[in-house]
Amino acid sequence: MSTSIDIAFIGGGNMATAIIGGLLRQGTAPASILVIDPVPEQRQRLTDTLGVQTAAGPDDALRTARTVVWAVKPQQFKDAAQSYAPLTAQALHYSVMAGLRTDDIARLLGTPRIVRAMPNTPALVGQGMTGLFARAEVSADERAAIEGMVRSTGAHLWVAQEADLDAVTALSGSGPAYVFYFIEAMMQAAQDMGLSAEQGRLLAQATFAGATALAQQSDVSPAVLRERVTSKGGTTYAALTHLESQGVKDSFVAAMRAAQQRAAELGDEFGR
Repeated sequence: MSTSIDIAFIGGGNMATAIIGGLLRQGTAPASILVIDPVPEQRQRLTDTLGVQTAAGPDDALRTARTVVWAVKPQQFKDAAQSYAPLTAQALHYSVMAGLRTDDIARLLGTPRIVRAMPNTPALVGQGMTGLFARAEVSADERAAIEGMVRSTGAHLWVAQEADLDAVTALSGSGPAYVFYFIEAMMQAAQDMGLSAEQGRLLAQATFAGATALAQQSDVSPAVLRERVTSKGGTTYAALTHLESQGVKDSFVAAMRAAQQRAAELGDEFGR
């Protein structure tokens, strides 16, 4: 491969695809992007749909990359780092690998210039939320470059302490699953009340989307917005009173704390 590249992806799955799609929408040349993936079908898909360069394994073109995005499964990282670290010492490293702390990434790559991210799956449609943590060795210009890279996949939030990414994981990283869980429940309720599953899906999705848009555009808190919908003795009051009697809010908060704890445990397990 003779063409120099700017951004390299180690791993070409869904999250890599989402980021690449955003880069292309921003005007990045497909030929300046290299994706390393061992699966031939994956490489063919990336070439056919996005026009980027691909390779099955270590390639000298990696030496020209300014940014390397790590998008492999966490359990694959140790082996991948041995193969690619000698080719990527010059690069800023951006990790979307769940649970892997930057101390461990730095130790295995031999460089401290690392930004760790916790994205979520709505990035696939440009509506993601990405938590970001940069080590002290990452410059302000490099942080700005990362912001530019993730901006087209949705919103982003910098955290000052890496441990805070465990909370980000619990809230927004796992968060889409919570929304899908409630949509499933609303679809089930729709059928129990005589509507079809499709009618329930349409009602639930539109309600979530509309309520989120209202919360984003409003200058009052979600609690006030909730109160405005809730008339004492009315239908919403009946539903919310039942949820409170069942301890749903407390259970939901406890569930996210469980996710936060598991995120921390995953980091501990890798670092052993």
